[in-house]
Amino acid sequence: MRIVIAGGHGKIARRLERLLAGRGDQVAGLIRDQNQAADLLEAGAEPVVCDLEAAGPEEVARHLAGADAAVFAAGAGPGSGAARKETVDRAAAVLFADAAVRVGVRRFLVVSAMGVDQEPPPGTDPVFAAYLRAKGAADAEIRGRAELDWTILRPGRLTDEPGTGRVLLAEGGPRGSVPREDVAAVLAELIDQPTTAGRVLDLVSGETAVAEAVAAFA
Repeated sequence: MRIVIAGGHGKIARRLERLLAGRGDQVAGLIRDQNQAADLLEAGAEPVVCDLEAAGPEEVARHLAGADAAVFAAGAGPGSGAARKETVDRAAAVLFADAAVRVGVRRFLVVSAMGVDQEPPPGTDPVFAAYLRAKGAADAEIRGRAELDWTILRPGRLTDEPGTGRVLLAEGGPRGSVPREDVAAVLAELIDQPTTAGRVLDLVSGETAVAEAVAAFA
C-alpha cells in the first residue's frame, strides 16, 4: 500500500511511518521544513515538503494521487496560539480531506482528541479550548464527506512511554492516557480494516491486544 501522512514529522506520525515501512508499505510524510527530511528517511518514509497552511488544494491533491490511504496526524502543537489551532487543526484537516476526495483516495484516518464534540467547560485555557473546538469542527466536516471511508481515532492523554501493545478502544470510552507508540500501532491496524469506516473511536491504554481491539470493530 501507499500511505500519505499529513504532519509527517509528528511524534505519532514518525512511529507510524516506521511501523508501516517495516511491514513493506510505501509511506510518504508531508512536512513543512526540509530540515525534517532526514528524520523521515530514517523512519523509512519519503519526505514531501508541503505546508498545509499555505498550500492550495491542487498541490495537496498531487501529493495524494495514487495513494491507497491517507492519515491526518498534523497539529499546531504546543506553544502555538489559538489562530494556528484554526489553520492547522481544522482548516488543514479539511483541506487534506478534500484533496483526498479530489483524487479518489477513499481510506482516510484522522488523529483527533477526546471530548471534542462538547463545548469546553468554563475555565478551560483559551488556547486549549480553541484546539478542542478546531478538532471538533474538523471531525464534523470530515464525517460529512460521503466520498471518504473515514475513521476518526480519539486518543486520551498522550505519553512517550513505551507502548504495551494493549489498549481499550471504544465508542464513547473512558478518559485516560495512552502511549504514542500504541496510537501508531492502532492506526496501522485501522488502515488495514476499511470496515471500521464511519466509526469514531476513543483510545486509552487497556488490556486488549491492539489487533484484537481493532478487529472487534471490523
